[in-house]
Amino acid sequence: MSLRLSTVILPYRRWHDGGRSAWQRAEQLDFHTAYTYDHLSWRSFRDGPWFGAVPTLTAAAAVTDRMRLGTLVTSPNFRHPVTLAKELISLDDISGGRITLGIGAGGTGFDATALGQEAWTPKERADRFAEFVPLLDRLLTEDAVSYKGDYYAAHEARNIPGCVQRPRLPFAVAATGPRGLKLAARHGQAWVTTGDPKLYEDGTPEQSVQAIRRQTERFADACAAIGRDTTGMDKVLLTGFTPDRNRPLESLDAFVDFAGRHQELGFTEIVIHWPIPDSDFAAEEKVFEQIAMEAPAQLG
Repeated sequence: MSLRLSTVILPYRRWHDGGRSAWQRAEQLDFHTAYTYDHLSWRSFRDGPWFGAVPTLTAAAAVTDRMRLGTLVTSPNFRHPVTLAKELISLDDISGGRITLGIGAGGTGFDATALGQEAWTPKERADRFAEFVPLLDRLLTEDAVSYKGDYYAAHEARNIPGCVQRPRLPFAVAATGPRGLKLAARHGQAWVTTGDPKLYEDGTPEQSVQAIRRQTERFADACAAIGRDTTGMDKVLLTGFTPDRNRPLESLDAFVDFAGRHQELGFTEIVIHWPIPDSDFAAEEKVFEQIAMEAPAQLG
């Protein structure tokens, strides 16, 4: 499977002041998918502008035609499967069937306490995720769903007419732990990783590649355990969180080298952040566009 190049556009700009033009330019550059983060606020952007993912993607769907769109990632931190399913079905319809749902268990960031709750423990996040994903799967594929679990419930929830994409829009499940990988294997059309966070500060690029190799092997094992072949499944690397940080965007050659090493591990999609000045995602715009236009052909 050839390597696809995608981007993630953080929702920090007003739509009429650079927001719309970024999504349109992403399509002009022929990115496979343009994603956005689904957070209420995020890290160093907490005290600045930050807009909602679903309205942003709805607006992006209205000003693009071909490019796929999606979240990277949505989590249970402030979402409920019933209301999320309704929004996703609407978004899939508006976009003409171009939506991918990147979904993960969430973390301990600002979203975790924004609704006034205590931050969940890692076990509780995993428990909730294990309920959230299968219920969302049902809500997006069945006309009416009733369910009562430990964390989530649905009572005759109607989702007619369902997704444009059948049987539902694809899930790209972010996971590295055993329970999350099982969910990715059973419910995902793609698997997402950002690498090993323990290596971000003090690890080396070589250690990161080996750690990601082990993650891909564990994902393959999770698929094999339920008799699922990973050959047709996408494997997605969201960049910017490995020890390489933003260095792969310093030149076309640097990116091709970085992407090629991960393509050898079986990755089918590499996601790079749209440049944001004075941030961890700062990059030379001309180099970024050169990578978008020339790297896919070099990577085959």
